[in-house]
Amino acid sequence: MYQISCTPVIESATTHAWELPLTPHPSVNSKFKRFLDILGSLVGLLILAILFVPIAIAIKIDSPGPIFFTQERYGLNGRPFHIHKFRSMVSEAERLKSLVQNEANGLIFKNKNDFRVTRVGRFLRSTSLDELPQFWNVLVGEMSLVGTRPPTKDEVLHYNQRHWQRLNVKPGLTGEWQINGRSHVKDFEQVVDLDLQYQKKWYPMYDLLLVVKTFFIIVGRVGAF
Repeated sequence: MYQISCTPVIESATTHAWELPLTPHPSVNSKFKRFLDILGSLVGLLILAILFVPIAIAIKIDSPGPIFFTQERYGLNGRPFHIHKFRSMVSEAERLKSLVQNEANGLIFKNKNDFRVTRVGRFLRSTSLDELPQFWNVLVGEMSLVGTRPPTKDEVLHYNQRHWQRLNVKPGLTGEWQINGRSHVKDFEQVVDLDLQYQKKWYPMYDLLLVVKTFFIIVGRVGAF
């Protein structure tokens, strides 16, 4: 086991820097997982290339503003990187966040009827099409197909030692939380439980199993429209 200091990356809300021993999860060095990530990201980017124009046009017609939403997130061992999504909210969403009531508990923000989400955005979110650009993050190795949800700086600033364990793996497009009731889990500690459960249950083929489950979930959502 080796130690890695989170000090250069981020400090806690109390201005005391975390000095935590982070144990690399076996999945980080798995050649099969990386192969699956590369293969899956290439397929995802192909789908992105096919759907980019109609999605971009729909976003522009529905709401003024950029096509993409870019945000800094934190990944493996607390390393910052930028994710890209198709914009699903109004362009001034961050400024209006204080007007939205958080229906979740802890270090996550959820509101079922968030007025900032556009009409096209609701469709993109329900079908996960808004996350297609993140296949690029997977291809370059910043993310994985399967892992934990990449947290924002506001979240990480308040992490305790247990929470930091989420970042022993690469963040993922899907994972235990997305498979096991993303819409119903509204307590951050439950999210952490699911993330740590993934780390305990992981074996190379387990990622493939979760990817297949995610595919059928998304197909079911599309069929509902």
